[in-house]
Amino acid sequence: MSQAPYEAMKNVPLTREVYGYLLGQAEPPTAVQRWLAARTRSLGPSAVMRVPHEQAVLLTLLARLVDARRVVEVGTFTGYSTLALATGLAPGGTVITCDLSEEWTSIARVAWREAGVEDRIDLRLGPALETVAALPAKSDIDLVFLDADKPNYRRYWELLVPRLRPGGLLIADNVLQQGRVHRADATGNVLAVREFNARVRADVRVESVMLPVADGLTVARRRSDAG
Repeated sequence: MSQAPYEAMKNVPLTREVYGYLLGQAEPPTAVQRWLAARTRSLGPSAVMRVPHEQAVLLTLLARLVDARRVVEVGTFTGYSTLALATGLAPGGTVITCDLSEEWTSIARVAWREAGVEDRIDLRLGPALETVAALPAKSDIDLVFLDADKPNYRRYWELLVPRLRPGGLLIADNVLQQGRVHRADATGNVLAVREFNARVRADVRVESVMLPVADGLTVARRRSDAG
């Protein structure tokens, strides 16, 4: 779909200065979040997998908006997004978070403990597809955050959408793939995400929007009349 000139004018280039201003409008990071961000940066190139702070603030807000009590996160890394989701839980809520790395999640555990949310988080180490497939089949999940291996995004989607309650949210990260996802010659992770995006757009069980937050964030809501 081509973009009309007046629509293009609405898209503000995200310069360093604009991003700094945007970040300043978010709820500021807590002492634990600042520690966790710094500890994650010390890991080197893999630190890029941490969600940026403004995205974490959005996750907390979305969890609160749906009064989330049962959250599933696919991809924990060092737990910055997990911490954000746990902070937004309704009383008695739980975040089930899936990862393979004991090293990375050991950092996460320290932060969760310091933030006082460790008792709200159920960390499950192992292949996430197996963890998700083993979840009860009933539709009782309030919110899903998907931020893991891109070739399996579609498989996670098919497993998790039926487990979402009507009105529940599925949020998928990295859906713009650094601006390469539109390319018809995409390969690898970019192709996997391109195909995932097409599946989301065609899925009549949900209504969705893609937001230019960080590397792209899709927010999908399960329809009340979804089969």
